[in-house]
Amino acid sequence: MRLEAITWDRLGDLLADRLLDLKPADGSPWPRVAFDGAPAARPGDLAERVREALRIRGRPSLVVGTDGFQRPASLRLEYGHQDVEAYYSGWFDTGALWREVFGPLEPGGDGRVLPDLWDPVTDRATRSSYTQLPPGGVLLLHGPFLMRHWFPFDLTVHVLLSPGALRRRTPDTDHWTLPAFERYEHETDPAGTADVLVRADDPRHPAWSG
Repeated sequence: MRLEAITWDRLGDLLADRLLDLKPADGSPWPRVAFDGAPAARPGDLAERVREALRIRGRPSLVVGTDGFQRPASLRLEYGHQDVEAYYSGWFDTGALWREVFGPLEPGGDGRVLPDLWDPVTDRATRSSYTQLPPGGVLLLHGPFLMRHWFPFDLTVHVLLSPGALRRRTPDTDHWTLPAFERYEHETDPAGTADVLVRADDPRHPAWSG
């Protein structure tokens, strides 16, 4: 796959322009977009850039991070603080994401999305209010392992780091998570299946194919 050099600002603009014409295949009035990548790849930063580009174009959107849908520590860390299988399969409350984020955006839904549910730092419920996303508003969901849960995305963006860059940019205290991302690449092939691929080994000089 041939990747072309681009700036982050230009990438945000191009993705926003693409989303203006995106029509969900299931007839939903709310396009749903994944910004998939390891925390070190900072997919949330790209989601925020696209949100701002959409705002300038008069299109509402909502950025949601899966970190706000982590399970309580008693469940997340049941098998220890560095259990790779738990991190890969059990840290994020996919049921809550289906119920509170994707369910309201299905055809016939009411568009009332809960932007977060649980604060993993305080290990308490966030008690956030629901956000009303009007018809035509775009969901911009970011986080790791997004493409293995059959979420109904209308566009998928994968922010890729090479194994070396992923190791360099992941804090030493989190190196235990690296096998989970290796497994994700092997089982899901996000770089090969995403609609848009962004390579961010050098965060100052991204490249993309889309």
